[in-house]
Amino acid sequence: MRNPPEPHELPEARVPRLIGLMAVDAREAAARHGVRLAAPDRPGFHDVVVEHVVRQYPPPGAEVPRGAAVTVWFDLGPGEGEGGAGVREPRRPGPPGGGELRGELDEPGPEVTAAP
Repeated sequence: MRNPPEPHELPEARVPRLIGLMAVDAREAAARHGVRLAAPDRPGFHDVVVEHVVRQYPPPGAEVPRGAAVTVWFDLGPGEGEGGAGVREPRRPGPPGGGELRGELDEPGPEVTAAP
C-alpha cells in the first residue's frame, strides 16, 4: 500500500478568476481548473445559481495544490443584509453641532448696528 503523496508531490492548479461570475459559472470554472469552492456566507451555495462572486481567496493566478479550496463571497443583493454591490454615494458631513459657539449664539448680547 502506497503512502499519500507529500504536499510537494501534488500537481499544482492555477486559481481561475471567479469575481464577476455567476455562482453556476464559478463552480464550472473551479472544476475545470482542478480546485473546489467554499462559500462561508452561503452554506447552501451549491444550490445558488445567479448570485455573482464579489470576492475570492486565493487571488486569480495563484498556484495551489490540485483539489484545494478557493473561498468565494457572493453579492448579498437588495433586501439581503447589506444590499447590492452598487456605487455608494459618500455621506456628506452634517452641520457643526453644539459646543461653545452654539451656547454663545443662544445668549442675548449687545445690540449691533450696521455702520453707515
